[in-house]
Amino acid sequence: MIRLVFIVIFFLVSLLTIFRAPAYYFWLLAIVVAEFPLVFAFITLLLIGSGQWVHKYQLAGTVIGFVSVILFLSPIVRAYIISRNLKADMEQSLGVPKTVNPFQPFDFSNLLNLSKQIESHDAVAMKTLKYVTYQDTSLSLDYYPTNAPNRPCIIVIHGGSWSSGDSKQLPELNSVLAWNGYNVAAINYRLAPTYQTPAPVEDVANAIKYLKQHAAELHIDTSQLVLLGRSAGAQIALLAAYTLHDKSIKAVIDFYGPADMVWGYSIPSNPLVMDSRKVMVNYIGGTYEQVPQKYAACSPIEFVDKQSPPTLILHGKNDVLVAYEHSRRLNEKLQQNGIKHYWLQLPWATHGFDFTLNGPGGQLSTYAVLQFLNTVVPAER
Repeated sequence: MIRLVFIVIFFLVSLLTIFRAPAYYFWLLAIVVAEFPLVFAFITLLLIGSGQWVHKYQLAGTVIGFVSVILFLSPIVRAYIISRNLKADMEQSLGVPKTVNPFQPFDFSNLLNLSKQIESHDAVAMKTLKYVTYQDTSLSLDYYPTNAPNRPCIIVIHGGSWSSGDSKQLPELNSVLAWNGYNVAAINYRLAPTYQTPAPVEDVANAIKYLKQHAAELHIDTSQLVLLGRSAGAQIALLAAYTLHDKSIKAVIDFYGPADMVWGYSIPSNPLVMDSRKVMVNYIGGTYEQVPQKYAACSPIEFVDKQSPPTLILHGKNDVLVAYEHSRRLNEKLQQNGIKHYWLQLPWATHGFDFTLNGPGGQLSTYAVLQFLNTVVPAER
């Protein structure tokens, strides 16, 4: 009976690979389940194997167990299917990359490496620099240098519902980019509710100003800048890319960002996961009914035009914090304006799928980011 109970529990957990998480802690579990599928499949197989010493409910437990294993392994299968055409699909949408991508879209062996990220190098030596001083605060950025002259720079903007998080968030990709010829500046920005929109976009503009002023010592090609944001940071990155009208911003990368703030307010997320309306009110300064113009003013989708920079969108269909519909709407607007872009759709993935670069979502997204950069802002290696 105990075996059956544990198998049923693992079966319920395996459902997170196909259904959206119903509450906050289930969302956290869904990230781990989808990105470490072999661990959960292996434990379930051990439970199935223990059936030789258990006779009661043996068949029921075995059947449910094997169904669970199939579900646990489904992200791997779907990742492999996507990987087979990813290179060709991106080339069709963006053009042929000018430098070679060192990674494969998906490598099964990386799933077995639980202790180290996908990169084969150690973390790049990072230094913290103050980039702007305001009357009431100052902001810093973490700089990951290539130590090679005149290279593009990726400005990374962290997530955290506009009210938390910092430049130290998910640093592994920063090192990957630096080892592949891109300087990286992961910035801090002013947080809600103390500071509200458009403060973070102003911070991005000041970060760009600082990087240009110190380009010689930082080895930056000031004509080749890219904005990369996650979640709330993706909204900031998109808005900055589409509204600053800075010709040095050559591209923007959007990890599961809210692109349509007006629509997003009208369809709130599951309150058991996050009170998305409260988060938006803290950032924008009121409800939609109170300040509708501010919601439109911070909706990146409103500012897409024929001069917008190339865009890479990465989003999981099981996202319970930022609805997948945001990316569909952005994709449609980019298509209408003829902007070069690519949308990497991950059917099993939830918000934050890139927290490990070795998982199915992490491998595909890392490959897509480098493929995108190698096409629009190639760095010599």
